[in-house]
Amino acid sequence: MKTFRIWFTRCATHAALVVACSIVALGQNGSLNIRYHLAMSHPTTHLFEVTIEVALPDDANLRSLDFQMPRWSPGRYAVFDFAKNVQEVKAREACPAGLDCTLPDSNVTRIDDQTWRVDIPRNRHAGMSLMFSYKVFANDLSGTFSQLDARHANINGGCVFMYVVNHKQDPAGLSIYAPKGWRVVNGRMDKNDQTEFQFPNWDILTDTPTEISPDWTDDAFNVDGKTYHVVVHSMGPEGGKRPVLVRDLEKIVRAETAMWGPPEFDSYTFLFHFANDGHSGDGMEHLTSTQIIQPGALADANTYAETLDAAAHEFFHVWNVKRLRPIELGPWDFTRPANTRGLWIAEGITNYYGQLMQRRAGLWDDKKFYEALLGQITEIENAPGGKLMSAEESSLAAPFIDDAVHAQQTNLANTSVSYYPKGETVAVVLDLLIRGKTGGRASLDDVMRRMYDEFYLKSPTASYYLRGRGYTSEDFTKVVSEVAGTDMSDFFRRYVRGVETLPYEEAFAPVVLRFIKQPRAPVTLGVSADGGEDTTFKIATLRPDSPAAIAGLQIGDVITSFGGSKLTSANFLKVLGRYKPNDRVEVSFTRDGRPMITVVILAPPQVFDYRIEENPAATNEAKALRAAWLSGK
Repeated sequence: MKTFRIWFTRCATHAALVVACSIVALGQNGSLNIRYHLAMSHPTTHLFEVTIEVALPDDANLRSLDFQMPRWSPGRYAVFDFAKNVQEVKAREACPAGLDCTLPDSNVTRIDDQTWRVDIPRNRHAGMSLMFSYKVFANDLSGTFSQLDARHANINGGCVFMYVVNHKQDPAGLSIYAPKGWRVVNGRMDKNDQTEFQFPNWDILTDTPTEISPDWTDDAFNVDGKTYHVVVHSMGPEGGKRPVLVRDLEKIVRAETAMWGPPEFDSYTFLFHFANDGHSGDGMEHLTSTQIIQPGALADANTYAETLDAAAHEFFHVWNVKRLRPIELGPWDFTRPANTRGLWIAEGITNYYGQLMQRRAGLWDDKKFYEALLGQITEIENAPGGKLMSAEESSLAAPFIDDAVHAQQTNLANTSVSYYPKGETVAVVLDLLIRGKTGGRASLDDVMRRMYDEFYLKSPTASYYLRGRGYTSEDFTKVVSEVAGTDMSDFFRRYVRGVETLPYEEAFAPVVLRFIKQPRAPVTLGVSADGGEDTTFKIATLRPDSPAAIAGLQIGDVITSFGGSKLTSANFLKVLGRYKPNDRVEVSFTRDGRPMITVVILAPPQVFDYRIEENPAATNEAKALRAAWLSGK
């Protein structure tokens, strides 16, 4: 943090809140002293009231300040244009106590869709502050958006707090004015009942999700001298599961810190919302906290399992992506989408370890872990986009596929894959290949630890945001090769930048697991049903260049007869099982209510199921290699 000299003390009133006497300082080295005031005087309107207080330096050359709302926020890479929910933008001057300031309100001009410019009067009193205020509509409970209603205020800073252009690196304070009886909690708390915060920069301010409500609970545990808070905001029954949740979270923390070593914080907050609304769900990583939203209630068995799954993933991000990060991920340019080739590392490898850590923590058995891996492999290998989009290209396409909303219809279902499962499949194969090549002396664990040590802990600090520097894809390839003891560049060329099928059989062999691939049906038609009534078959997806597509079928068609048999979503695989490749089949269907007929020529299988089997003839050495992988020991 930079050094400041005290400039003045003042009291001011603005909008619906009273700002108590506060210390306002003038930053050195061209920085500004900035404080955010957040009020919520009418929660049912879903409107946060934000005032950004900027102490104006004694600089005649400062003619204006620009305030900008981000287009997106870290961790969710779709572009949401948060400025669409900004309203009632105003600006005025506030004077030091005891001075008579009669200048008119500052002139505010919107200069583009995300930026407002405030003209600074030339003739101003020394010690004057600019008060830039606006309201933000917020009614979405998620890890990206914010929500204000009669029940609570949940804040994700990227969609609430504008930044002063060219001053994101400056220290920023935050004062929260909560409704009576509502309490504040986040991952930066120094004491109970805290409403005043200081952050080293805007990025850290917005990296601090905050819950404000009267009814959250806080349990805690300690691991290796670090305190972990388990904050729960339940909107449904808990079924007495909160103590069990705390116990299982401790197991996850112990498993992950055993791999990485001590984390770089004194305390960490798991912030859970059990929305019990059937639709709100998300998880987002932060430097000293995670926010996880579940659509069900804590009492629900499936919700509980999904909560631990999300927590294992998000806590792994403490190291991978929040500190060890691709070079493009921090600090960011919020005027354009993020572009990095490394999200398959940041998210996909985290996906892999989130599941592996539940096995290492004793929460999963071998069977459940294998099933989770096979689910990701099945998704990728059966996706048409898996043959078209590489892991690196999937990372670059994140603004299109990371929960992005599309007004126009797209063909992304056939041309893209998510970097989450794509990266996970690469991760498990890399891990097992390294273990096999080194006889168990090294693994992907060693790669990740070395990357963290080299690029975060020991690398010279490259920006104001965090210590160390980001890595490139080439950096990652180099470290993998060095840890594996062999040049792995061809692996990355074929399977990370290319779209060749990963060498699963070769990877699983050293841990004496048989990787078995079986066709789901003896032929391919190239369609799937929409999941509606079992008595019909309405086409929901259509693989390009499939027999169905070549025959002229399209999404939305309802197949009424397939080779003389009634086709439904329930009997689809059974009916296909009667045929062999190159059979010609007459298909009757309706399109927009009109009956039509075509002929399809069935193709060899394109959709497969996978399973893993243990080799009963495995040697003790091979079994030990597998045990080390699963246990981390």
